[in-house]
Amino acid sequence: MSQEGIGRKLYYTLNSGKNPKFVYYIKNAIRQAWPKTWLNLDKELAKLDRRPDRDYIMQRVDYYCRLTASTPYDHAEWARQSVELGRQPMTSQSVYYYDALEIARWFPQQLRWILKSGDVDYVLPLPSIVKSRPIHEENSFNVMLNLEKVRHFLFVNDRKPFTAKRDVAIFRGKIGQQTGRPDHIKMNRYEFAKRFFGHPLFDIGAIGHQFPEWQTQKLTIGEHLDYKFIMSLEGNDVASNLKWVMSSNSIAVTPPLTCETWFMEGTLKPDYHYIEVKADFSDIEEKLHYYIDHPQEAQLIIDHAHQYIDQFRDKEREKLIALLVLKRYLDITNA
Repeated sequence: MSQEGIGRKLYYTLNSGKNPKFVYYIKNAIRQAWPKTWLNLDKELAKLDRRPDRDYIMQRVDYYCRLTASTPYDHAEWARQSVELGRQPMTSQSVYYYDALEIARWFPQQLRWILKSGDVDYVLPLPSIVKSRPIHEENSFNVMLNLEKVRHFLFVNDRKPFTAKRDVAIFRGKIGQQTGRPDHIKMNRYEFAKRFFGHPLFDIGAIGHQFPEWQTQKLTIGEHLDYKFIMSLEGNDVASNLKWVMSSNSIAVTPPLTCETWFMEGTLKPDYHYIEVKADFSDIEEKLHYYIDHPQEAQLIIDHAHQYIDQFRDKEREKLIALLVLKRYLDITNA
């Protein structure tokens, strides 16, 4: 690697704008050491009745946990696959384990659950705790908690107004794994890059080495914010950048969404919270030119996105919602 490349890599490492993982792991080490006997679940849940936003909280709980006592499933198979909360083994990606146990530690540790880690873009056969689920299918078995939030739940403080940004849509992301297997290629990203790489309306760069003809340097989140439009293309499930893009003064651009997480992507409105384009990107140039020429309408989308983001900023409320979601899941499955 050249000296310039080393310098760029160091700059990115120090200024990426992402949540620092070492801080996350320190916090979780402290949390793991905290005695569970000091946690009072009843006291935490009692806060619900004193909150003026009680109805809103319960709407969120209903959204994340669509499981009911009458939902049919194979109880015997669930019992075989489930584990006690206190015996939950470390997941392949530790962030799922730590985020799930942050909520599970409040409950009796002999209660059982199925924790499905990783990117889940399909309906599970048994009631399970997940990070993600498909939007357009019956998904009541996929009960969502805010997992992998160190990567997904990130907001920015963008001081540059939309009108001061470049009239370009930027994309940086993985298009495929280095295996070269067709099923390891994110086809939506592949088709987008193939069609628009080198186009003056787009700044496209692939991360990784599978497509060297599209490979460009990584950009920090701050550098993304120089662009009016930021492509938010789903990967294995959701696009991890959608949250911070919607908190910025740029606009997220994406084909119809297919998966959702704690962010409730299924409630987002096209051309109200983000710019929606066709799955084949055939209308993307027309749409970008429209919002470049109509900055007031673009600003409305940005304002609506900021309003949507605001509902996730109350950390105490987010914790209460998560406790209520897991309580409902455990009450139903352990009955």
